[in-house]
Amino acid sequence: MSESTYPSVKDLTLEEKASLTSGGDAWHLQGVESKGIPGYMITDGPHGLRKSLASSAGETDLDDSVPATCFPPAAGLSSSWNPELIHKVGEAMAEECIQEKVAVILGPGVNIKRNPLGGRCFEYWSEDPYLAGHEAIGIVEGVQSKGVGTSLKHFAANNQESDRLRVDARISPRALREIYFPAFEHIVKKAQPWTIMCSYNRINGVHSAQNHWLLTDVLRDEWGFEGIVMSDWGADHDRGASLNAGLNLEMPPSYTDDQIVYAVRDGRITPAQLDRMAQGMIDLVNKTRAAMSVDNYRFDVDAHDEVAHQAAIESIVMLKNDDAILPLNAGPVANPSAMPQKIAVIGEFARTPRYQGGGSSHITPTKMTSFLDTLAERGIKADFAPGFTLDLEPADPALESEAVETAKNADVVLMFLGLPEAAESEGFDRDTLDMPAKQIALLEQVAAANQNVVVVLSNGSVVSVAPWAKNAKGILESWLLGQSGGPALADVIFGQVSPSGKLAQSIPLDINDDPSMTNWPGEEGHVDYGEGVFVGYRYYDTYGKAVDYPFGYGLSYATFEIADVTAAKTGANTATVTATVTATVTNTSDVDAAETVQVYVVPGKADVARPKHELKGFTKVFLKAGESKTVTIDLDERAFAYWSEKYNDWHVEAGEYAIEVGVSSRDIADTVAVALDGDGKTQPLTEWSTYGEWEADPFGAKIVAAVAAAGEAGELPKLPDNAMMRMFLNSMPINSLPTLLGEGGKKIAQFMVDEYAKLSK
Repeated sequence: MSESTYPSVKDLTLEEKASLTSGGDAWHLQGVESKGIPGYMITDGPHGLRKSLASSAGETDLDDSVPATCFPPAAGLSSSWNPELIHKVGEAMAEECIQEKVAVILGPGVNIKRNPLGGRCFEYWSEDPYLAGHEAIGIVEGVQSKGVGTSLKHFAANNQESDRLRVDARISPRALREIYFPAFEHIVKKAQPWTIMCSYNRINGVHSAQNHWLLTDVLRDEWGFEGIVMSDWGADHDRGASLNAGLNLEMPPSYTDDQIVYAVRDGRITPAQLDRMAQGMIDLVNKTRAAMSVDNYRFDVDAHDEVAHQAAIESIVMLKNDDAILPLNAGPVANPSAMPQKIAVIGEFARTPRYQGGGSSHITPTKMTSFLDTLAERGIKADFAPGFTLDLEPADPALESEAVETAKNADVVLMFLGLPEAAESEGFDRDTLDMPAKQIALLEQVAAANQNVVVVLSNGSVVSVAPWAKNAKGILESWLLGQSGGPALADVIFGQVSPSGKLAQSIPLDINDDPSMTNWPGEEGHVDYGEGVFVGYRYYDTYGKAVDYPFGYGLSYATFEIADVTAAKTGANTATVTATVTATVTNTSDVDAAETVQVYVVPGKADVARPKHELKGFTKVFLKAGESKTVTIDLDERAFAYWSEKYNDWHVEAGEYAIEVGVSSRDIADTVAVALDGDGKTQPLTEWSTYGEWEADPFGAKIVAAVAAAGEAGELPKLPDNAMMRMFLNSMPINSLPTLLGEGGKKIAQFMVDEYAKLSK
């Protein structure tokens, strides 16, 4: 055996092979020491390293972990629309894994934000699968570029926390393929994550860990996945069934390796299947060996904090800026020529920031800089009043009075509001979009005392804004910004940088406007995804539903113009690139800033119900004041396709498609068209095909013409030609023609079937 490689599965005993398919403890692979296979550590992400201090004993303590950089969770980072920045975050995370001897970091999580009440929305990327996949791939590629593995999760349809360990998600094939699979599919095909973590829930009756169609037919055979599949912690309920389905690794261990041995010996698991699953584990160890062999490595704490800082800046979305209340003038520190504004800072979040979500991803940061800390470091004067406590207890009148008095004496009030950790976390779903009532009541009091209020939000998923927005001239949606949120907010608020974040999640006016609410969070152990493909903006925009802030929205201190939009067909539908979109973006202001150009595809008339438009491309471009750049975005065949349950495949219909270029789903600068030939797919015609379907088919149309000719010649009964009868005729299967034409209808149907058999040979 070479010193540079581990043995093949052929070198192992049956018992050793079985042992590789289960963990050694809660956070380690099970090694085979006698064969030189180590039990490397795997542990939580997804927005930084959460390595428990007790992990060597296999225990779980979510609040006791080694210091690591806390990057913005996906709720914030997704608003950056900047894959290159996200790649840098991934690289930094990998370096920290190398220091701590962690072979695989568990993330990113790309499940769709089906409903904004979902308790884990803070660590998922978007309501849109294209955006989720094209952003989160940066984490996978960044981490793995350093020789550390990722675990793309949770495959699939983990879209709620309610009953998450067993709920049966009932989802149509089309919704799975168009909404809940694409982020996984894109990352698998383009980046090959070294591991994938299956979800807890069932999908159409089958637990993900035991779902052969999911883990083998789709993931491996269709998409070409080359890595290993592990269970979410406790998601494996039948080791034999799971291994047969394609699950390589049970986590944490149930100490039942003997069950696999017995199952192989009695024929319930084939030796070849066990070999495949065990070899995958050996391959994973081989991939991570070089990084895990680096000794005495120490990552640069300050450099990683700066990456977190930049990530936080680009995560901030400016929702409102009436009267150009932002940026503020901090005086000589920021602007020597201007008189400083007297600033009041109100809200405990300014002193005690909520910078990450609760649950398994809870990180101990290497440093923590609040907004108040940042003001002190930069010499910016401000009066502070906490205003409220970070819990769900009733308001404290003394704190409220102090806050109002502080506001009265200021030129402008920065009011830090949001959701305390007790209001949202892994493990439960929220029951309202509203922020705590005591915070809204305080905002009303402060606004009555001072009309110049800027609200800074801290939350892991969207909150209702419309009910209180009249009390604020400015609103910053800062999500959860990680450990460097304080400096990032100061940079934006005082104008060192322009905000550039764009919403990855629509903000509805009312939670009951969300289409999933009629089936949320389910009943009697199941949840029906009755909205199908109409998730988020796909529903709101298609059905003209008013929203507070649309998908893709975000303001800037700069102004931009998009012009010269073109779209050109570049190849056949089967080509890698089907159409190329170009546009010129100009910064029309005197402020250096970034704009995100978004491309939406609008289908023409379709055989199925399709959303009004769908995001199929984007690029973020930084422009100096007055600068212009031309951007190019390629669209592949999938940009125009829908999943056809009739063909059990992707289908591009022939016709004209509109291409929208804009800066949100409801702010479109220009629309151009491209005509596609379609993929030419047809279904075999049978006696159960309607007469109208025969007319629409290339072969069938010839036969329909032959029927008409034979009718004119008196060889077959003549079909009726009045409008009402033709309507009935076109909608009925041809085996029902006798209903309309008696015995003659039977002759016509038989003629059509016989002729089709000849033509389609």
